[in-house]
Amino acid sequence: MKAIVLGGTSGMGRAIAQRLAERGDGVFLLGIGDTELERSAADLKSRHPSRVDVGYAVCDLEKPETFAGALDAADAALSGFDAVIVTAGLFATQEKLEADIEFTRRLVTVNYANTVVFCEHARKRLLERGGGHLTVFSSVAGDRGRKPVAIYGSAKAGLSVYLEALDHKFHAAGLSVLCVKPGFVKTAMTAGLKPPPFAGEPDQVANDVIRAMDARKPMIYTPGIWALVMLVIRWLPRFVMRKIGF
Repeated sequence: MKAIVLGGTSGMGRAIAQRLAERGDGVFLLGIGDTELERSAADLKSRHPSRVDVGYAVCDLEKPETFAGALDAADAALSGFDAVIVTAGLFATQEKLEADIEFTRRLVTVNYANTVVFCEHARKRLLERGGGHLTVFSSVAGDRGRKPVAIYGSAKAGLSVYLEALDHKFHAAGLSVLCVKPGFVKTAMTAGLKPPPFAGEPDQVANDVIRAMDARKPMIYTPGIWALVMLVIRWLPRFVMRKIGF
């Protein structure tokens, strides 16, 4: 696999990049900071000096004008990529978003509109070479309208629907679309929040994602217990959802 990882300098993206490098796959990191990108690429190279060469380029989901150039750089470095993994995005609590309308605009734009635009750039390139993997992180927050994640969840719901539609439309053309729905994962993004009983770790998520990509699954919950949790939540009556705080 020759994989681009957008968001590969931290959290779940970093863990995925490490797993890919461990097994000898080509890896190209995309992110927003030159220094952090250089440090992350050097770290991966030092861990696997004879098995992998890691390149990087700046790509900011708040700046769609960076998308094409970043993918061009990855294409050149990898001599053609066949996998794109998107873990980057913005997060904030419902309370912060309700108090800061400008940050709400940024979050919804990045997590839905700009992520879709980036995926469209990647999707077209993958299909031109016969297909490949497009793996994108959505969230369990998008499965149901819930009080604590009303705004964040709405953007992820839109993203999940888009990814499902891509799978329906382009699967026969060789595009393997994987929608990843993590529950709560212990990363810098969730630092300061109280972990729920089923909180996951980045390494666990990375293993789940790579196994799902290899099996060409269209969607996974990770950690896996969240599939059962969200099955229950999706079937709860609306009057119950109004009363509970989950």
